Amino acid sequence: MPEELPPPPLRPLQDVWLKPRRVFRELATQPIGRTDFLLGAAQGVVSWLALSRAQSAGAASSVAEILIKAILIGPIAGVFGLYLMAAVYVRLGKRAGGVSTRTQIFHVLAYSGVPMVASLGLWLLAALFAGESTFIESQRADLEPFLALIVDVQFIAHIVLIAWSLLLQVMGFSEVEGFAIRRAFGVWVLGQVLVALAMFLLAIVVYGTGLGANPASG
Repeated sequence: MPEELPPPPLRPLQDVWLKPRRVFRELATQPIGRTDFLLGAAQGVVSWLALSRAQSAGAASSVAEILIKAILIGPIAGVFGLYLMAAVYVRLGKRAGGVSTRTQIFHVLAYSGVPMVASLGLWLLAALFAGESTFIESQRADLEPFLALIVDVQFIAHIVLIAWSLLLQVMGFSEVEGFAIRRAFGVWVLGQVLVALAMFLLAIVVYGTGLGANPASG
């Protein structure tokens, strides 16, 4: 009988797209490393660019200003977000009967973001051609049709890649926790809700007092 060929060497950044379970299984015993942090930082940059579009930052700021803020703030927020989400999902996983460690969850959150990180190139290309219009939620009526098409295609592609990343997250939780996909999805949803609620409450604490203040009468 012919000898079986050994499996090809693992390439986590490439293989995670279509073989996430194998990637997360191989990473399970490895410590958190530089690639995890780089992926987290890049995710933060993409998130900042998407937030800039949602807030129509391009109407008041130049592309250079938006990109500089993304480079300065995004990496810090991205890495902090990985630590925060890892802490949340480790607790939720254990309560649901999972067996993962914080390191394994960190790997899942970092490497599942590879499709999201890939959208960074699309953001930069759109900004190069369409300028500030890339970061405006509702496009101006006088925007050239070709540029409007670029912006629309870029944003649709961004949404698709985000959805891909979220799917990889759920599959990663299923692998490292030993959950069925349905339970992994439930844990993922609960984690997102808890973090969103915590951010909402934090916003109330930080800004609530100012929102309700009235100017003093003379």
